[in-house]
Amino acid sequence: MGSPMPETTVCRPDECLAEDWLGFLGHRWNALLLWHLSGGPKRYSELQALLPRISPKVLTERLAGMTGRDLVRRVESNVYPREVSYVLSPRGEGLRGILSDLYDWAEAGDMAKS
Repeated sequence: MGSPMPETTVCRPDECLAEDWLGFLGHRWNALLLWHLSGGPKRYSELQALLPRISPKVLTERLAGMTGRDLVRRVESNVYPREVSYVLSPRGEGLRGILSDLYDWAEAGDMAKS
């Protein structure tokens, strides 16, 4: 796996990068959107269909936030009518294994309950 967990330290919120990223990924929709995008490029309407309870406003905000953090790229086609899709950036691709491990961990916990 990755590096061992560091000992607990006290730091200012602006210094705690891991805490910032955990908060970002812990947002209700971010990890789910990244999970769906890990399967390949998706159009906005595909993402809406995969997550029917997300509002258009929140979907737009979440995609913009992930684009701003360089996790997702917005790709426009050169054909008419213009098509826009969203794809994981190289930085976002780095989360694929983490999300897969989290999914596997959650599934194992559900199986243990049965």
